[in-house]
Amino acid sequence: MKRGLLLAGIILVAAFTQLHAQTEDGWIVIAEKTASFKSDVDKISPKGEKANVSKIKIKCTQGTLKLKHVNVTMSDGTKKSFSTKGIGILNKGMSSFAFDLPGKDTKLKHVELEYDSAGNILISKKAKVQVLGKKGKKITKTNNSK
Repeated sequence: MKRGLLLAGIILVAAFTQLHAQTEDGWIVIAEKTASFKSDVDKISPKGEKANVSKIKIKCTQGTLKLKHVNVTMSDGTKKSFSTKGIGILNKGMSSFAFDLPGKDTKLKHVELEYDSAGNILISKKAKVQVLGKKGKKITKTNNSK
């Protein structure tokens, strides 16, 4: 009985720590993808609250990845292509700089990532990437009329 309670406590602490780490500086995980050992394009469509972001960035959590292009489409049809020049290769733990999304009151419809997964199937692990999103500052309206 005591072991069960101890195990439950450890699991709760680990879960809280993981949740805190993901939202520590306002960034949330929108999606995770595993890259093949080839050039690829992945289309990611966030759902619910994960679509309400004003910035995104790409983080490599395993392996090595060369980011080629990042294209976004917003809920109002606005599209934007981001230059990944200067980002180069992302290794485990590295992330791109933040990309500001177009529009003010629109949701992220989907993100297209074009990349190469660097490495060899016999020697290295497949690259795993996360698309992170950050909510923007809310603009509050004030009514000064009398």
